[in-house]
Parts: sequence; C-alpha cells; structure tokens
Amino acid sequence: MQTPLDRLRALCLAFPGTSERLSHGTPAWFINEQRQFVMYLSDHHGDDRIRFWCAAPPGAQEALVATRPQQFFRPPYVGHRGWLGVYLHLPVDWDEIAGIVEEAYRRVAPAKLLAQLEAV
Repeated sequence: MQTPLDRLRALCLAFPGTSERLSHGTPAWFINEQRQFVMYLSDHHGDDRIRFWCAAPPGAQEALVATRPQQFFRPPYVGHRGWLGVYLHLPVDWDEIAGIVEEAYRRVAPAKLLAQLEAV
C-alpha cells in the first residue's frame, strides 16, 4: 500500500525536469534542481498531520481555504506568496491532488518544460 508520501512523490516526479531532495529536513520537489514547487511535511512540530505546501495560481489559496478549511490552509513562510497548504492525513481525492500538483508545476516551470509537458 502506498503512503501519501509515495503517492505525492510519484505525482511530482512525473513532470519533465523534476527532482527530489531534502529541504529544511523534509522531502521537496524542484524543477531543474533550482525552483521548488512542492514540499511535504509529516508530523510537523508533533501535530500528527500529514500535509504538503505548493505553488498555486493567483486566488486559488484564498478560494480553497475559504470553502474547504478542513482540507486546505495558508502555510507559514510561503502563504503570503500565494502558496497553498493541503492536508493529506484526511481522506483525499487523489485526482484532485494530481491537479493541484500539476498547477504547482505549471506556476514554476519555465516555458521550455511547459512545452515538453504539452507535447506529451
């Protein structure tokens, strides 16, 4: 059985030019080994919750947090830049998560990689 980390990892690494490395002691995914687009956190500060933070299109954070605060939140440190926090310790729709991760990738990826994505 795949863990939330396994599933998130597979989603992130499916895009062109992505890689994984630790950032601040937790798994994170980067484009061209430079620009981060998703960060995974588990049991952050002992709270027993699994979550990830990701880049998000303008307005997405506000809309999702306002309508579904049990699933989405404004993450510290990067929330002011519009990043979205997503809880994974609750039942989630992995198709929706895949769409959120793709949007995060699209927000950060350069045009050359976006063209490769469109060609697939």
